[in-house]
Amino acid sequence: MLIGIDLGTTNSLAACYRNGKTEIIVNRLGKKITPSVVSIDDNDHILVGETAREYGILHPERSAAVFKRAMGTSKTFDLGQHSFSAEELSSFVLRSLKEDAETCLNEKVDEAIISVPAYFNDKQRKATIRAGELAGLKVSRIINEPTASAIAYGIGNKGKSERCLVLDLGGGTFDVTVLEYYKNIMEVYAIAGDNFLGGEDFTQVLFEMFMKRTKLDQEVISFRDLKLILKSAEQAKCSFCDSDIVLMNVTVAGKKYAETFDLNEYEAKCTDLLEKFRKPIEKALNDARITLNDLDEVLLTGGAIRLPIIKKYVRRICNMEPVSFAQPEESVAVGAALQCAMKERKEQVEEVVLTDVCPFTLGTSVIRDNGSFEIPGVYLPIIERNTVIPVSRKQIVYTAHDNQKYVDVKILQGESRIADNNILLGKLTVEVPVGPKGQEAIEVTYTYDIDALLEVEVKVLSTGVTKNAVIHDEEKKESEEEKTSRAKRLEYLKFNPREDEENMLVMLRADRIYEESLSSDRKAIEELIGEFQKALDEKNIMMIEISKKKLTELLDEIEDGKSDQFIA
Repeated sequence: MLIGIDLGTTNSLAACYRNGKTEIIVNRLGKKITPSVVSIDDNDHILVGETAREYGILHPERSAAVFKRAMGTSKTFDLGQHSFSAEELSSFVLRSLKEDAETCLNEKVDEAIISVPAYFNDKQRKATIRAGELAGLKVSRIINEPTASAIAYGIGNKGKSERCLVLDLGGGTFDVTVLEYYKNIMEVYAIAGDNFLGGEDFTQVLFEMFMKRTKLDQEVISFRDLKLILKSAEQAKCSFCDSDIVLMNVTVAGKKYAETFDLNEYEAKCTDLLEKFRKPIEKALNDARITLNDLDEVLLTGGAIRLPIIKKYVRRICNMEPVSFAQPEESVAVGAALQCAMKERKEQVEEVVLTDVCPFTLGTSVIRDNGSFEIPGVYLPIIERNTVIPVSRKQIVYTAHDNQKYVDVKILQGESRIADNNILLGKLTVEVPVGPKGQEAIEVTYTYDIDALLEVEVKVLSTGVTKNAVIHDEEKKESEEEKTSRAKRLEYLKFNPREDEENMLVMLRADRIYEESLSSDRKAIEELIGEFQKALDEKNIMMIEISKKKLTELLDEIEDGKSDQFIA
């Protein structure tokens, strides 16, 4: 079974195409969205999603979130005694989604199309593929998130050519894509973005406003209390969708703090963040060689676009009323599922031919002679960014020194004119006949395909000696033995049993609210926790459900009461 997966910074979800329609796959808690959070409990059980997030509030040192921003880097995350890379943590989220899909669909899931931000570089894309493989999935394709959203929204369904600007704001990334739909062909003209701009940053603004208003010192507050404040900031930010005034109500070190914030005040504090949208939009339009007046539509997607100040800002700078998916946080997964249906040639789905672009310039390092002196380490672009793929480009370079025996071709990705400032993807070395500099010509060919695979060929023209390779992330290149060893290491950590998940979540939530509460509330919670625990110990299914319902209703009542407590 092939499924589509939106592996997000803040939340992830999966979808499939069956019975003639797309379907969001519900997780083990019966919900469509799984928070991209991983925790490890005292028994070395891996927790993923909402349970992991709740556990992480009580045990922040054993929890990790927002790790997608570190994909393709060497950064590690310490969870208790364990240390993981971002791709390993992502593999836990993917494995959880895979298991949920298998349970929901009642069949084995072994293949997926996974979405990534359009502005992800080669290392980040390959790290995503490795995460899928660690989760037991064959990643048949990587699809750009804005393109998936455009497919889901139905760009081109009006039966005419449409040129669209897609703005995708997720929890941690912002993507801009200019595309056109014409006669079943969806052609991407240009992409741009910011991999460090997302909904999490707008939460951080509210967090900082609260800290300043309450005069709380971040340096002396416990990590756990900081997590609680951040959670409250996230809830308050989401409340701006329904109200111009929101409340943050947090207990820190036994003292209650409550502050209200109005939308205008918040918008003013977000000015710098909102202005970060402008540069990627301008860059994408310039690369596509079009203006705002050439657009038929501006499509907003990603869960973070629900924030009213974002829609307002986009409306102002684009001078157009943007449109959006009914459930923007689901659009990427739905688009990925539709891509699955196209791959499987489902009759009910009209096939769309996707043409994509290379997100970053690909090139090599050369020594440039300007007539007076030589400049080493100059970047020579071979495939420019936003070139339609698949594509193949050739470039001739020459020996740089007298009596040179070898030529090293560095394979680079980036936009800096200084070669070393770009990302090194790999290197090929060829032997050349000894002679004066400039005598030997070397033909360098870069071929970049629709699946973001780069093949490089280096040919010495005088001898015909050729070397080629499909470029992998050299820092992460693993032998089959190393892959097996890493998979076994991760298998030692067992996932929390599915059947325990809902009960564990209720208990973790009860523990958190108990710690946040005082006096009579604490006594009531403790009493119902005792009843619930007794039913669990006795494995009395009827009493488990009755006591769980009573405890959940009490927790809801207490949390709702806290929300209303400080409103005049």
